[in-house]
Amino acid sequence: MKSYYKFTTAFTAAALAVSAGSVSAASPFKDVPKGYEEAVQFLADNGIAKGISSQAFGTHSSIKRVDAAVQLARALGFSEKDTYEEAGFTDVPARGEWAVNALAEAGIASGKSSETFGSNDPITRVEAAKWLALGYELAIDASVSKTKFGDVNKNWAPYVDALQKSGIASGKSAVKFGATDQLSRGEWALFLHRGAQQLPDGFELSVIHTNDTHAHIDNAARKATVIEALREERPSSLLLDAGDVFSGTLYFNEFKGQADLEFMNLLGYDAMTFGNHEFDLGTEPLAAFIKNAKFPFVSANVNAGADANLSSLMNETVTDKPMNGEVYNGIIKEVDGEKVGIFGLTTAETKSISSPGDDVVFEDYIKEAEKAVASFEAEGINKIVALTHIGFQDGGGDNDVTLAKEVEGIDIIIGGHSHDKLDEPYIDETGDEPTIIAQANEYNKFVGTLDVVFDEDGVATEYAGELIEVDAQNDDDTYVFEENAEVKKILAEKYTPAVDEMKATVVGSASAALDGERANVRTKETNLGNLITDAMLAKAKTIDAATVIALQNGGGIRASIDAGDITMEEVLTVMPFGNALAIMELTGAEIKSALEHSVSLAPDQNGAFLQAAGLKFTYDSSKDAGSRVTAIQVNENGSYKPIEEAKTYKVATNTFTAKGGDGYTMFKTAYDEERVSEPGYVDWETFTEYLKANPNVNAAAEGRITDTAAQ
Repeated sequence: MKSYYKFTTAFTAAALAVSAGSVSAASPFKDVPKGYEEAVQFLADNGIAKGISSQAFGTHSSIKRVDAAVQLARALGFSEKDTYEEAGFTDVPARGEWAVNALAEAGIASGKSSETFGSNDPITRVEAAKWLALGYELAIDASVSKTKFGDVNKNWAPYVDALQKSGIASGKSAVKFGATDQLSRGEWALFLHRGAQQLPDGFELSVIHTNDTHAHIDNAARKATVIEALREERPSSLLLDAGDVFSGTLYFNEFKGQADLEFMNLLGYDAMTFGNHEFDLGTEPLAAFIKNAKFPFVSANVNAGADANLSSLMNETVTDKPMNGEVYNGIIKEVDGEKVGIFGLTTAETKSISSPGDDVVFEDYIKEAEKAVASFEAEGINKIVALTHIGFQDGGGDNDVTLAKEVEGIDIIIGGHSHDKLDEPYIDETGDEPTIIAQANEYNKFVGTLDVVFDEDGVATEYAGELIEVDAQNDDDTYVFEENAEVKKILAEKYTPAVDEMKATVVGSASAALDGERANVRTKETNLGNLITDAMLAKAKTIDAATVIALQNGGGIRASIDAGDITMEEVLTVMPFGNALAIMELTGAEIKSALEHSVSLAPDQNGAFLQAAGLKFTYDSSKDAGSRVTAIQVNENGSYKPIEEAKTYKVATNTFTAKGGDGYTMFKTAYDEERVSEPGYVDWETFTEYLKANPNVNAAAEGRITDTAAQ
């Protein structure tokens, strides 16, 4: 397998704040001679090493093997969050276990014996030479048995030779390397810094990306600051959006995407693909959105040539001269003299979960991806980006992981639809070349960064990626990123007043108070829990008529609603998280397991406690957890029937719970096995739609959930 690794860069919030106009503070260390300053600063800036105190780096102090392992692992891009094979050493302190395991698994470092790493022993110069040569993948000539240094034996000679030829290290004199001398922290800093310069040369492509923003533009001014700072650091970067700008907040209800678009135009997006929600209101609002965009759209598998609103905007071609406000199968961008191909894909689920109309066809995503890749390769382009809205591992029939495995030639997938928070890129190595997948969660919470180095053959050899939290706060609760003044002014004067007015809109009326009290929705059936799940089930049935059950975690219901008029503001207070709809395929046994988990802490308050529609069940809280549910009945075609453990049922819930939130491991299993579809309708919108269709609410607790012990 071809080896490649993450290169380290300081793309943290603090680094971005510096790039946005601050001046980096001078090094606080008082013991760093001038010759070591650049190397020590490199280690500090990249989070590789700290000082031995607030004022001393310990430049001339020896460095222990475990500390050298931690610093090298960080320099090579290994992460403490990842899991590595246990090396089996008994003397490694907890702080260094991940690093020693990582280096041992990679074949870079070994122990002093099969059981001991020698953690507290100072690392010698020849030991360091071997680690560096292997870690930085230097050219090692195994036939070298002798160097000019008389104190280097044949076992160490190939590594010392590699370090000397690469310029990372020289001897202590013309004839002495200092083979068994203890390495100092300052020398190690120099070696790590020089090693970083040995990383293979190649073309570096930087991508800034967003997805599933869903009209959450209250923080648009801070988002603008983040993107401007990233682009200042990477002037040639691409700014891409993976769809679902439409639907999700009152900004969309009022402005139909045009508010979001103004800020996207201002920030200079390079391309966007369609999400399923772009079709929620038919194609007329989408056409207006496209026409006003100051960037092109890419979509290889959406054929709208017969649609009255979109046909004039569609170009069934790949082009290096895309026009703003037009749609192409793919576009070619020139970045620092290199050509990069970008094509788009939209989930075929759109036909059933949105409203594109009969004249919009969603073609097979695998076949269209293969055609797009072939078109780019025919132009000699070997760096290809898929901008997709099909979900990371979504169970709706198409997803990014399958795309990466099935279609050779895609180097990068910037994804959306499933709202996954990929803190680090996901790497698929199924084909001859790796495919790197990134996704930036949802609702403008994060801006994603992905940096990929390509060799001369267009193969991705190195990568770094992370998510920048837009609303990150300092310890004093102030925001890390200041608001962009221009964006803040536009938002406050042009868009927010109308949204504030809409919050007072009456969307329904309740004859009695709707109980959303924390102590109740987390312990028993309530009329508000019933109403919310009824709304969820009704919506799910419009998407998949086979859906028979809806489940809502009590922790997702945050307030009660007084009797009388129900306003939009009250609805948004009850459902502040904007959780989206998911439809699961579960066996009766899995549903029973979920209900057991739901009541496992009863009668104590538990956010996992499920409100339900389409079923009723009894349990006995006096029994042991895991053996409390005594009866379950499912409403099928208007009559309740005992649940069948071997039978499969369609069950609606929210994506938080469907992905295993609140400890629902059985749902997570279904999600991982691609038995979950994500139509994506936001909970408060679904609830509001139901209230408008049923304006005079007379909800009650009706015996859906019964604790026989309480009786």
